[in-house]
Amino acid sequence: MTHQLFLSSPAELAAAAPGAAIVLDGDEGRHAATVVRLRAGERYFVADGAGRRVLAEADEVDRTSVRGHVVEVVDEPEPDTRFVLVQALAKGDRDEQAIEAATELGVDEVVPWAAERSIVVWRGDRAAKSLAKWAAVVTRAAKQSRRSRVPLTSSPVDLTSLVARVSEAALVLVLHEDATEPLAAIEPPASGDVLVVVGPEGGISPRELDALVAAGAQPVRLGSTILRASSAGPAALAVLNAASRWR
Repeated sequence: MTHQLFLSSPAELAAAAPGAAIVLDGDEGRHAATVVRLRAGERYFVADGAGRRVLAEADEVDRTSVRGHVVEVVDEPEPDTRFVLVQALAKGDRDEQAIEAATELGVDEVVPWAAERSIVVWRGDRAAKSLAKWAAVVTRAAKQSRRSRVPLTSSPVDLTSLVARVSEAALVLVLHEDATEPLAAIEPPASGDVLVVVGPEGGISPRELDALVAAGAQPVRLGSTILRASSAGPAALAVLNAASRWR
């Protein structure tokens, strides 16, 4: 069984080396001790969210912390090709479902998109709270899937900001039901950002599609069925992974 993974700060793990002491405290320490119920002699992972993962063994456990020693340190390099999910805001929790599954599938960044047909609107205090909720969803999913790197949760974009981002990316794929090019036929580039753009429940508007294509985006289709906003992005990432990282 894969060891449980907990998060710490890069500063805490910067000097980690085999044999060194390591303390897991705060919220993560309490979770490890009272929810996961780690016991002395058990092993677990501690990651900094930026690529460093430590395999540790517990020596002492109390209600609020776990004291152990480092067994192994692994530094995972950042991928040359970064997968970025541009997810339109969606009603209910469908956008959160999308970024949760995308994190489990290895996405490197999630970007909230205030699309023209998005029913949900982030404004004022709601915007800050919603973005924090997205970041929490991504963090939990990264821990669950034992990822050493927690995907970046970027600030929301409108069409103008998204078009600027498109012009800088190595490849931009817009999932669209009228596209003729299948995503499965696309070969991901060897480096740079690959953006996967997913619209809201009402779809991407013609004006948005024209602007994205003019900036260099490529419309693609996943198959013959229409997927929900919650499943389209993760499905696309699975296809891209099969053509690159999962080989």
